[in-house]
Amino acid sequence: MEFLAQQSISCPYCGESIEVLVDQQEAGQEYIEDCQVCCRPITFLISMSIEGELSLSVHDENEAF
Repeated sequence: MEFLAQQSISCPYCGESIEVLVDQQEAGQEYIEDCQVCCRPITFLISMSIEGELSLSVHDENEAF
């Protein structure tokens, strides 16, 4: 069973579109990863809907969820 999903996100700092791998087993968790373009820290929040659909929210380090 495949647990990694590739998603395209926009950096909340520089606006560049970057590809990230998301582990579906980490649903409900939050983590920080640096932007591949501007190197600023992006906060990721992974969630899973009741239907099993993966959702990824990204925010800058000072933005509240």
